[in-house]
Amino acid sequence: MTQLLYGEDPEPSEPFPAGPLYVPVRPGPSGCTTRLFRTPLGHRTAVAFTSERTLVATLGSGQAWIRLAEPALRALTAPLGVTTVTLDPQFAAPAAAPAGVLAVRQPVPALRPAERGCPA
Repeated sequence: MTQLLYGEDPEPSEPFPAGPLYVPVRPGPSGCTTRLFRTPLGHRTAVAFTSERTLVATLGSGQAWIRLAEPALRALTAPLGVTTVTLDPQFAAPAAAPAGVLAVRQPVPALRPAERGCPA
């Protein structure tokens, strides 16, 4: 076994996934806006998927997305104080209503199948 010098931890062999990721977006005033989510502990996180299939399985076929490399996603979300990127989350749930407030679900217009990206 190799001895670690200077108390440093070894680097992982592949710290980032290869290639662009599928990043969920929503229309914003200036074009596409990256959707941010919350971890189970309530911290904000950017979410990305390694395939369109996993994005659709988690968020549905109506979810708009763009392709971004992981460093570009981090650069977009860092000014917002978001430092975590969650890859291929297995579960997505709607936000819970605050205590004592009755939540009323509003229909969300779905994108047509041809509109996979964010409308211009």
